[in-house]
Amino acid sequence: MGETTTIRIKRETHARISRLATERHETIDETVSRAIRALRQDAMARDLATELTDDEVAWLDADAG
Repeated sequence: MGETTTIRIKRETHARISRLATERHETIDETVSRAIRALRQDAMARDLATELTDDEVAWLDADAG
């Protein structure tokens, strides 16, 4: 592992992360990284699920030639 830092979290949160990491056979860092990635992917999915604006539809329908 490269450089590290400390973040303050509740003991209960730390215990939950530790249990999850143990169940997944990975480090706490790996578990937190996967959780962050999943949250980012969820946000992207929500963005993609929203209706397109009229401008976006016009841009997609524009002739590329």
